[in-house]
Amino acid sequence: MIQPHGGRLVERVLKSEQKNKILEKAAGLPSVKLDAESVSDIENIATGVFSPLEGFMGKEDFRHVLKQMRLSSDLPWTIPIVLDVGKDEADKLKVGGLVLLRNEKDEPAAVLHLEEKYIYDKEEMAEKVFQTTDAAHPGVAKVKSMKDVLLAGKIDLIQESPTSFTRYKLSPKETRVLFKEKGWRTVVGFQTRNTPHLGHEYVQKTALTFVDGIFINPVIGRKKKGDFKDEVILASYEELIKNYYLKERAVMAILQMEMRYAGPREAIFHAIIRKNFGCTHIIIGRDHAGVGTYYHPYAAQDIFEEFPDLGIIPLFFRSFYYCKKCLSVVNEKICPHPPSEQIQFSGTKIRDMLVKGEYPPSELVRPEVARIIMEFKNPFNE
Repeated sequence: MIQPHGGRLVERVLKSEQKNKILEKAAGLPSVKLDAESVSDIENIATGVFSPLEGFMGKEDFRHVLKQMRLSSDLPWTIPIVLDVGKDEADKLKVGGLVLLRNEKDEPAAVLHLEEKYIYDKEEMAEKVFQTTDAAHPGVAKVKSMKDVLLAGKIDLIQESPTSFTRYKLSPKETRVLFKEKGWRTVVGFQTRNTPHLGHEYVQKTALTFVDGIFINPVIGRKKKGDFKDEVILASYEELIKNYYLKERAVMAILQMEMRYAGPREAIFHAIIRKNFGCTHIIIGRDHAGVGTYYHPYAAQDIFEEFPDLGIIPLFFRSFYYCKKCLSVVNEKICPHPPSEQIQFSGTKIRDMLVKGEYPPSELVRPEVARIIMEFKNPFNE
């Protein structure tokens, strides 16, 4: 099976005895309250999703990631994983000490071994990661709202936060066991934040033709206004898999993490994550992890040329559409017919139809999937 990124799957989840010792000390520890996105980052660090990270990045790794898109060890890494706090809050925390990290319900979530406190330039971070400082970009807006000091150090997870989607949750340790039990030597990962249309099914099944299994891995967490709600994505994919996939060839599990909309940099980050789950390949489509017109449509594919040492194989899909003459989903390499015969897979068009209470045509969306989406009173984030 493919090695995790960096060669070792990180596991920083406290066992019951260690957990009890920390909880006994908890009342006397300084603490920081986190938002849901930071709690997800902690859980992804602790369970190996973000291997080889063992905690929040120190200044050296942070600077390397911004400038070279690599950790200070030269291992590919493109997205800063950091914990921000206010200056007054940071001044109360002692480097070398422990900090209790609390979730939104004020419950102990993890403990931070504080190794470093440092300031950073938000404009620079936004420009490097998102290639823009335009506050209309949701990732830039998030960076500009961050607090002024970053805390660094290893973390130990006390407990995972409850979620409505527990039955869809698998750690990299668990997916690797599952893939092995299924006899899959090659696995293609599919990142999604949308409900499936026939174009998605086309790229998934095309990729699946060349590997042993597919790992459908929807992102569950903060997304921009207008994106599909988490429960809608999962219900629609469950219906698609039930009706149109071989059970022994497809697995779905969630990735609890916010979308950053960092385009090409996020494509590399998504590839690293799927490598940690045990995928040997990843599907990268047009405008992967993009938003608006901030990135060239194929920038997320071109960036892979800079990472020959990534250790996971990208499968690139460019334009595809439904051809009324071919009566199937095709691409420009195999379809000889003119644009007048093409029906494009427009997410905006499909959304507009759903908002109006109209079923998208079966050339775009499976009827079973459309029915599931239409059962939700409001399937979109507001």
